[in-house]
Order: sequence, then structure tokens, then C-alpha cells
Amino acid sequence: MENKCFCDTGLLFKECCGLYLENNEKAPTALSLMRSRYSAYGTHNADYLLETTYVSERKYYSKAEILKWATSNKWQKLEILSSSENTVEFKAYFLDSNNQPQIHYEFSTFKFENNAWYYVDGKFE
Repeated sequence: MENKCFCDTGLLFKECCGLYLENNEKAPTALSLMRSRYSAYGTHNADYLLETTYVSERKYYSKAEILKWATSNKWQKLEILSSSENTVEFKAYFLDSNNQPQIHYEFSTFKFENNAWYYVDGKFE
């Protein structure tokens, strides 16, 4: 895949989020995990999204629903508003199933455990 990464770093996918989505490397920071999760929506990788969700939170998500959400939208760009060691505030821009522009705002929390970062939860507007 010689395309630019979905997460808007300007890097090629294989040199950015592809390292985590295809090469099974662990995202080194909460921010890189968040970016890779956005790219997972763009590449319809529901398995990665579930695997990088904190274990106690996985029961709230279904692979089928994640895949439906990922495939019914056209992912446009990611805008990082702020980040700390374990939080990321962002806007995800996409076209919905009716090709209408949408913006998903989220303030996400992450946890580092067993040498890996995991998505815990998010506050939405």
C-alpha cells in the first residue's frame, strides 16, 4: 500500500500506522495508538480495534458493529486537538452513508498495561 496514512501524519501508510495494523508492532504512545485506531477504521480492521480496546471495556463493543460503522463511512481526515501521556482529544472527519460531511469529536483515555497501550473510553460531544 503506497498511499499516505489515514491519520494525516503525511507519512506513507506502511511507514506509519501500517507498522501496527499490518506488522503487529505495538504503538509506542497513546497518541500513536489513537492514530492507528483511526487508520483501522479507514482500513476496516475491526480485529485491531477490538484488540486495542482495554480488556474490561471489550464487552461493550461488537466486531460486527465496529465493521458496520467503519465500512458505512468514508474517512476523510484526523485532527489532533491535544494530547497528554494517556489522553488524546481529536476530531475525526468523515462522510456518512448519505455522503454528508460529519465530525466526530472525542476526548479519549488510554491505559498502558503489559507493555501495550489500550483505548479505555472517550467523552463525546
